[in-house]
Amino acid sequence: MTVAADHDVPVPYMQRTRDYYAALGFGAYRWAHCTDVPFTPLSKPLAQSRVALITTAAPYQPDKGDQGPGAKYNAAAKFYKVYADSTDSIPDLRISHVGYDRKHTTAEDPSTWFPLKQLQLAVKAGRIGALAPRFYGSPTNRSQRVTTESDAPELLRCCRGDGADVVLLVPS
Repeated sequence: MTVAADHDVPVPYMQRTRDYYAALGFGAYRWAHCTDVPFTPLSKPLAQSRVALITTAAPYQPDKGDQGPGAKYNAAAKFYKVYADSTDSIPDLRISHVGYDRKHTTAEDPSTWFPLKQLQLAVKAGRIGALAPRFYGSPTNRSQRVTTESDAPELLRCCRGDGADVVLLVPS
């Protein structure tokens, strides 16, 4: 057995998030904690299921400054409404609008935060039955209330409307 080096420790994301929100002037950050979670077992095999993809990545907006890999946090590139787009082609989505760990990653591979191409390949290989005709964008607006009362119900309506059996959530 090889023991990891002393410096090889997990990145303290929870504390970093608390510190980040405190620096923005918010009070003590309270993580969303639900006692009843609506996860259920698959009702049929994944190879027979229609999969929907929900991402927090934002459509590229050329007029909103640097949004490329490694770009600094860019609040101008945020979006505030649920959006949907076709799963037939790979759109230009970016993640400069979220506070990801820019010290430990470069975000150069969009497949790590928007795996649509891999899902398309999984359909061709027969590992999943089909993709929903659209993928959906979920805003990262820092409001648990808006997420719970507005965005999540809208995303659920979209997924159900497109006949999704399974949803893959990919936050950035």
